[in-house]
Amino acid sequence: MAEETNQGVWGLVIDLNLCTGCNACVTACAMENNIPWVGEEDAGYGRSMSWINMQRYWEGEYPEVSPSYQPVMCQQCGRAPCEPVCPVFATVHSESEQINLQVYNRCIGTRYCANNCPYMARKFNWFDYAYNIPEPMNYYLNPSVTVRRRGVMEKCTFCVQRIHDGQENARAQGRAVIDGEIMTACQQACPADAIIFGDMTDPESQVSQALRSQRKYVLLEELGTQPKVTYLKGEGYYGG
Repeated sequence: MAEETNQGVWGLVIDLNLCTGCNACVTACAMENNIPWVGEEDAGYGRSMSWINMQRYWEGEYPEVSPSYQPVMCQQCGRAPCEPVCPVFATVHSESEQINLQVYNRCIGTRYCANNCPYMARKFNWFDYAYNIPEPMNYYLNPSVTVRRRGVMEKCTFCVQRIHDGQENARAQGRAVIDGEIMTACQQACPADAIIFGDMTDPESQVSQALRSQRKYVLLEELGTQPKVTYLKGEGYYGG
C-alpha cells in the first residue's frame, strides 16, 4: 500500500525585488483557471475578472520617476473575513490544505464576501462570458477547472487542482510530495522567478527559507487575517 503523503500547509512568497510587472502571472492565471477577458467596456464598468491585480506604484520625483509593482491575489487568510459572512457557506476553509475555497455551486452571489475582503481579491461574474466564446476558441478551456456561471464570486485558489494532482501522483508512487514539484500557474509563468510556492510546514522548503527573510511582510497585518501570501520588500519599496 502506498504511504500517505503529507497534505502540507501551502504558502506563496513574492519577491518584489524581482517582480518586473510584466503581467505574465496574470495571463497564466487566466488561462489555467478559465478566467474570461471581459473586454475594455466591461472593464471600464469595474467588471474585470482577473484573479491577480497587478498594483503599480510610482516613486521619485519627475523626471526621475520609477515604477514598482505588487501582484495581489486572494491572500488565503488563516482567519478569513469572507468566511463568516457567507449565508450559504460557499466560502469555506480546507482542513487538509488550509486553503480558503469557493464552492461555486453553493454561491448565490450576495457579494458579502467581496465586501468583507480587505484585499479586494474577489471578483463577481456578471455574465456568462465563457459560453459566448466562438469555436474553436472554446476548446482552450482547462477541463480540470470548473467553468463558472453568471452570478457567482470567483477568486484565486492557489491552483488547488494542481495541488491535488501533485498529491495524487505522489500518493500513487508511495512517496511524499517533493518540494517544487507542485507549481502554481503564476509561479510557472514568472520569467523573473519572483514567486515561490510550497509547503510552509517543511522547514527545508524554498518557501520556508524565503519566510525567514528579514524583508518579509504581509498585507494589512494589523487586521489579524493571517495571510498565507508573503511579500519580500523590494529596493526602495515604501511599505506593506
